[in-house]
Amino acid sequence: MTTIHITAIGTIVAIVIAVATVATIWWMLHPPASFVQKLAKEAESELVRMVGSIIVVFSGDIASSHMLALAAKLARRATSELLALYVIEVPYTLPPDAEMPDEERLGMDALGAAETIAVNNGVDLRTEVVKARVTSQAVLDIAKREKADLIILGSFREGKYTGAPLGRAIETIAAEAKCDVLIGVEGKHGTLLVDETLTLPD
Repeated sequence: MTTIHITAIGTIVAIVIAVATVATIWWMLHPPASFVQKLAKEAESELVRMVGSIIVVFSGDIASSHMLALAAKLARRATSELLALYVIEVPYTLPPDAEMPDEERLGMDALGAAETIAVNNGVDLRTEVVKARVTSQAVLDIAKREKADLIILGSFREGKYTGAPLGRAIETIAAEAKCDVLIGVEGKHGTLLVDETLTLPD
């Protein structure tokens, strides 16, 4: 009969080998995240942080209908709060709360289209119409009130031409906002910013 002698050193060596084997198997089954995977995870976290609260701005001079589809996609992905804001700029020649039926109708049309896009994308949308002397200041004030993480603006509208240089209101908002600002100019053949199931008002 063969007698097996177990020494303290042998026991320690056996334990070390066993631990090393288990660790190697675990590492093979759980490889460390690659650099690209880490970047993707960080970008995903940054997206959620950046778009926690989104405001999409409309006015007589800011055409943002084409940006609603993108805003809805971002809001759905990051479960963000989404507000469509229409600013009616009241001339100094009129009282601050003056009736402006044509502008109010345009505002309701724009926000109605925004609500339809939101429903089609499965996101909740709040809408608001405000009257202000200066569009940019109204947007900045509401962004502060809402603690917005992102303001989305369309291109400047000069008549029906959206290829004009950015208007002063857009430039002011971009320069003074305390959050990120996304300005979208609709491409001639682009589809990313458009909800093709809708015909939006001019």
